[in-house]
Amino acid sequence: MLEFRYDTQLLIEGHGLDEDAIHDYFTEHFAGDCLLAVGDEDLIKIHFHTNKPWEVLEYCASLGEIYDIVIEDMDRQARGLKG
Repeated sequence: MLEFRYDTQLLIEGHGLDEDAIHDYFTEHFAGDCLLAVGDEDLIKIHFHTNKPWEVLEYCASLGEIYDIVIEDMDRQARGLKG
């Protein structure tokens, strides 16, 4: 079984977004790996493996509008099932 089950991806649209601050918040508050937080002050792309994707969504929604949300169950994928 994978240590972190859910591949969580989304976009955050807002104003004054800071990819470094978002990255730091993730590493300090969420258990997970494979973090990618890139973009500019208006749009940030998030990619993160975690067991609690709902916490990621809640935090990101507090920063701006979130969309293009994809949460895939990598454990199911590893077993050849649809994620």
